[in-house]
Amino acid sequence: MANVVDVFFLSPSSFRLLCVLLFISLSDTQTLVFRPPYVTATGPTVSALLLGNASEISLNLRTVLPSNTTGRFGPPSCLPGVTQWKLTTEPMGKTAIQVQLRLNRSLRLCGDNETDTDCCIKPLCVLETLQVSACVGSTSLASLLIQAEIYAQLFPANDGFDNKTIIPNQVYQPLGSCPCDLTFRACDVRCCCDKDCSTEDLKLFQAHCLPGPFGGQVTPPPDYQCSVQSSENSPDWFPFLCVTSPPENNPYLGLFYQGDTITPKPGPSFGSPVLSAPVPTNAYMEGSPILTINDEYFTVPQKINGRCVNNAPVAFLKNFDVECITLLRSCPTGSPLQTVPTDLMITINGGEGDDVPVDVSDEVATDLRQFISSTGVLGSSVGQVCENMTLALDYKFYWRGNGITQTTLTRTVGTVTLNDSAVAVTTRYSAVFLNGEFMGEPNSGNPGYQVGKPVIGGIMDSFVENNTDSIQRTSINLWRPVNNGLCSTAEKKPILFGENSTSGCLLPVSQQNLTQCDLLREAVTSLQRALVEATYVSKNGRPDALTMTDWVNISFGSLNSSMPKEDTNSSCSDIPSHLHIHVLSLVTGVVDGVPQKYIRSVQINHSMSSWRLECGGGDISVCVDPTETQLFPITSSVTFTDILLNTGPPKTRFQINFTEYDCNRNDICWPELAFPMTKFYTGEPYSQSLAKGLILVFFFIAASVLGTPWRQIRQVWNSL
Repeated sequence: MANVVDVFFLSPSSFRLLCVLLFISLSDTQTLVFRPPYVTATGPTVSALLLGNASEISLNLRTVLPSNTTGRFGPPSCLPGVTQWKLTTEPMGKTAIQVQLRLNRSLRLCGDNETDTDCCIKPLCVLETLQVSACVGSTSLASLLIQAEIYAQLFPANDGFDNKTIIPNQVYQPLGSCPCDLTFRACDVRCCCDKDCSTEDLKLFQAHCLPGPFGGQVTPPPDYQCSVQSSENSPDWFPFLCVTSPPENNPYLGLFYQGDTITPKPGPSFGSPVLSAPVPTNAYMEGSPILTINDEYFTVPQKINGRCVNNAPVAFLKNFDVECITLLRSCPTGSPLQTVPTDLMITINGGEGDDVPVDVSDEVATDLRQFISSTGVLGSSVGQVCENMTLALDYKFYWRGNGITQTTLTRTVGTVTLNDSAVAVTTRYSAVFLNGEFMGEPNSGNPGYQVGKPVIGGIMDSFVENNTDSIQRTSINLWRPVNNGLCSTAEKKPILFGENSTSGCLLPVSQQNLTQCDLLREAVTSLQRALVEATYVSKNGRPDALTMTDWVNISFGSLNSSMPKEDTNSSCSDIPSHLHIHVLSLVTGVVDGVPQKYIRSVQINHSMSSWRLECGGGDISVCVDPTETQLFPITSSVTFTDILLNTGPPKTRFQINFTEYDCNRNDICWPELAFPMTKFYTGEPYSQSLAKGLILVFFFIAASVLGTPWRQIRQVWNSL
């Protein structure tokens, strides 16, 4: 039960904050005032603050009654009165005093025929009005009214001094003497040991009692007791092997623990819990969540387990770029599709003691094709018009050491028109961490590649100032079609180490394009080259940009064919429609039991095909109209191949042909005949394996002595 409930219903933390604010506001004034001036007490403790210059103030406490005619209380008085409350004060500064009243009596409800006067006769134990006056001499400068309405408290019969549960010793008295007694103060059917069952109840199921320990038969005589087996079912050998033991020695007693005295755990409480202050974060570590100045998670919509989550915490030094598709039938009204710049200007905790605000800038998207799946909706004049819809949120976090120095946000908004049907809107959310102007690139292993991590490509970047060469990281990509699957709207996805993949997109080609085959081949080639801009690939998953030995050149196949191109007015040959990336990897060592895979080489080749318009199936418009287009596929794929290395010495001709003693190619391994008697055998203790081996040797010698060869030797010896 809470001790004090004032008219403002403030929590302890809010009460302290109010005290500080009032203390600051009245620090320069001489006016005395109680805060709060009126308190309703439901518990034995009351607290309030006296603000002002209280150097020569005396406090008087008395009980007051309202007027019978007006119902109001009289003016404050400096004459002390006799009450059942104890008044104490505590200075809170130069101009503030905490006034506390504590009830000086018991709140226990009186029992029947009880003579003790220190108890409550009625459930409503205290009902009175108190007045605290702050006086200088006989003049009252401030007053506090307290309406006390306190009910008696109910205490258990036990005074609570013995707060331990005594469990009897289960050596001879099991803890669960009647496990089938499941219902409190009710008879359980077929539970013959239930004390709540009357004699009439037991007669109903006495012949069908639950057997075994669950039914209360915790000490049934075991089968090996001599008194259990009857003369009819006993075997002939039972009298020689049965056991006679006292009933206290029962195996079921081992199912229970040794009795002991335990201290019960505190039960649930309806009181408000005391929350500890959050631990301040001194510095960020990689992967730790970013916090705001209010010690809350800084959240941005992200994808978790394939699903978009609106309030996902942002992890330090973890870049992401996700897309979320929302099916809209009406204009959104809340976050994240409808945002206000002021709501996005959040101040985050920099991690090293600085507060970093988020700088928000807006961009208006004029081309909405990359955000809306259905192109028929764009520019539609029918339906709802959703203005300033948030289509993208791009965060940039500038970091140094273990902290964040600056944060910028680019919010992309646009006007979307909805028609009668639902519209799929694709929103994009990204976050990158920049150290200066360079983005922190994640590694793909340490040191070897990990399966599922991106393959790291690179482009040569020469520094003229210090005449050094450096590799700038880039990715090696495949096609990632979206929306309508066209190459003009398709995106790119990086190839992942150890995962073979094939993807592609569609390119619209008309009859007019087929009359210009060179331009068509050049256009397809430029599309395929955009996937792989890198000229180097990293050998390991953690390369150094300045160490050229960590990189290997990418081998590109030639596109120039020696065969003449067979082009016609309606077809083009040697179109590089397929790009294939072949990655050769090998295991170079083991670190902590994990094989380390390195990339040996990367080969990129193109597969040629001939494109011709198909006019069959009754659709001849593409062959009649020069501007009518037909879709042709452009594909890309990646294949990973492991190079198997045999590091052992070459085998001789004898080892290759003679396999009788080769344990790897035979079921019988003669060189390991005595393996159980060596120290390398760990299937059983060495002493046991040695004893068993000596027993086998003894049997072998006995068989040799008593067998046919030894008998023939004795016969020859005796015949001499």
